[in-house]
Amino acid sequence: MENFFAHETAIVDAGCVIGDGTKIWHFSHIMSNCILGERCNIGQNVVISPEVILGKNVKVQNNVSIYTGVICDDDVFLGPSMVFTNVINPRSAIIRKEQYAKTHVGKGASIGANATIVCGHNIGEYAFIGAGAVVTKSVAPFALVVGNPAKQIGWVGEYGHRLVFNEEGIAECPESKQKYKLEKNLVNRIS
Repeated sequence: MENFFAHETAIVDAGCVIGDGTKIWHFSHIMSNCILGERCNIGQNVVISPEVILGKNVKVQNNVSIYTGVICDDDVFLGPSMVFTNVINPRSAIIRKEQYAKTHVGKGASIGANATIVCGHNIGEYAFIGAGAVVTKSVAPFALVVGNPAKQIGWVGEYGHRLVFNEEGIAECPESKQKYKLEKNLVNRIS
């Protein structure tokens, strides 16, 4: 017995592993040999290409394309109509499947609506990619990036709030009261 839900219009190809409590909505296609963790929510009109791996509790909003080579850790949020690429220099007449580049999205990261993640660049844990951003290089953990090409404009905590660091390099999340330290242009949670 399957312990996940797939809408009657969704297509789930053979060889997929779908975690308990996962929901796959209207007109989505989960291609062969994908792994979707527990409690994922796959929105309407999503395409997940072969061998993609999604961790637990990944939220994929409507109209998202996740191509071969992408791995998302637990608790990742993929906003509406965002897209990953998997070849740096695509040409219709030239097959480059052996050149698919890997992209890793770290735990708790959020990628905003209509953002594009160019393949081969990793997104650090709890990073926040603004809506419409075009990511052309790797993004540090807890970084806030926006624009085209995406540029870092600040830092965010695990709850998604902007972090404001004092002279000692310490910031506190206003909601969770978690504390973070900024050292050598890297952020670490300290409590």
